[in-house]
This record gives sequence, C-alpha cells and structure tokens, in this order.
Amino acid sequence: MAATLVKDDPGWVETGELWGEMRAWLDAEHPDAVLIAEWGDPATSVPAGFSGDFFLPVNGPGDGAAWKSLWAENPYFSAEGTGTAQIFVDAWRQAREAIGEHGGRTLLISANHDSATRLNNGVRRPEEIPAAFAFLLTWPSVPTLYYGEEIGMRAVEGLPEVEGSAGRQRNRTPMQWDDGPNAGFSTAAPEDLYIPIDPDPNRPSVRAQLADEGSLLHFVRRLLQLRKRHPELGTSGDVRVLETGYPLTYLRGDRFLVAVNPSRERVAVTVDDGRLASARPVVDGGVEVDGKVLDVRPFGYAVLDLA
Repeated sequence: MAATLVKDDPGWVETGELWGEMRAWLDAEHPDAVLIAEWGDPATSVPAGFSGDFFLPVNGPGDGAAWKSLWAENPYFSAEGTGTAQIFVDAWRQAREAIGEHGGRTLLISANHDSATRLNNGVRRPEEIPAAFAFLLTWPSVPTLYYGEEIGMRAVEGLPEVEGSAGRQRNRTPMQWDDGPNAGFSTAAPEDLYIPIDPDPNRPSVRAQLADEGSLLHFVRRLLQLRKRHPELGTSGDVRVLETGYPLTYLRGDRFLVAVNPSRERVAVTVDDGRLASARPVVDGGVEVDGKVLDVRPFGYAVLDLA
C-alpha cells in the first residue's frame, strides 16, 4: 500500500499522484484541515501528500521498531534501564529528513487500540508514567494520547475476547469518568457493555484526579500548557539530542533542556553548557545540578529553562 493503490478500475496509479491530488483539493477547499495517515511510515506517507503520520507498533518499517524500542520490546521506558532511545531517535531523524520541504509532521503515540498495551501495562508502575509524559509532551512530534492514558488507566488482563481482538481488548476498557456505575461510562447494564470496565476498585477516574492537584491528569495538563506557551517545545522547534542513554537528554530551541530517566537507578549526565549552573526548572521531577552534571533521581525528569 505504501507503493501503489487501486483507483476504481482503470488500473494501478502511483500513491503520490493519488494522495497528492487529494491533498491539493483539501488545501484548496478546507485549508484548516489535515490529512493523517496510518501507514506508520512518515518518511513515505508525508511526501505522498499526507499532513502527518504515526510511528506505530504495527505497519511501519521494521514492524514499528521505533515505537517498540520506546514502549514494548526491551523498551527504553522501563525500570530495568537496559534499553536505548537511539533506535527511535535515528528513525525520527530519517523521517524528518525525508519529510523535508513537505512540511509534514510525525505523530507519536503512547498506545493505541492495536498496541495491546498501555503505559500502565502491569509491569510499568504508576510512578514511572510521569517521566513518559515528560518525554511525549516535549519531543518535536505531535503527541497523540490514547484515551485514558492521561489518568493512568491500566491494561486489564483476563478479559473476554471480542470480535477477534486477540488480546488487544485489555487496553480497550471503557473510559473511567467517575466512581459511579460503569465508571460513569454508560447507564447500560454491566453485562451489556462491549468490554467490561476495569474491576479494580482503586481504578483512577477523571473526577478523582480533577480534585487532586498532584494527579497525573493535572501534570499532563501543565505540560500541555507549557508546550502551548513556548513554541520551542512544539513540533517545529529545533531539537539537539545530547544523550540517548539514561537519562535521555535533549535541548529544545537552544533554550529548554529536557532530561528523562525512566529507570529505577539514579543517573547523571554531563552537559557542557555554561548556562546549566543558572538554569531555572520549569518542570522538576527530581533533578540536581552540580556544575556541568545533571543528576536525575529514579523515574525522574526535568525541563530546565536555560534562558
């Protein structure tokens, strides 16, 4: 599909021609709209005419290797601290170079309906999740949050298979709005729900987290507000990666230094920037600055303003 598509019955046409025509029509008739692909390969789909594409756990080159290296297979975002962000960074750079003058965007997801997991996957603990969001919401891709990730909904094991879901039903449970019947999702009888709600009585909910300023939901909102206020943290801001090990460290717009440590060990990185000593933390999840060394606690993160 990344090479050719069928257009009615005249035969095969080049994908770039077909989607290029659609993009031209969309830009002319609906200039505020965007055309998003689900190929999982921005380097191919954006030059073909799409506005953006996802890094996906399926469909993309290497069967979504860039996504899996972050979240799924010996993932970087793991307490063991044995992964690397280099696979993802390399794939993202290649996509950005291929996109070039086309002006499209990469989209980065934490999970989706086909990934068969969530950030809160039964292995990754709730205290590990904020570091993942510190990365997702400061990296120059378009952050795409699967429903419920912003409150830490978990992947639920042991659910009945529905219509060939093949294990993927564990991250398709109903949204958890409150502590009422069916977690506020529906007034239907529980047995009539397409997939049951998370049975854990301590499951998170939107209502509970709205009432708690220290909740994951409020943390995600603060990061989104920070990203909105500062274009340097958006999709078009520059990024310079300083370290792909632990902590993942990068500079956004030559102003904001981001460090993320998903591991259970305390880690440090040397940053050869004279501004570090006077840096002001705008998001502080447990960092200390000692000269040129940035020390990050287990599951810690920081966004430092070097201006």
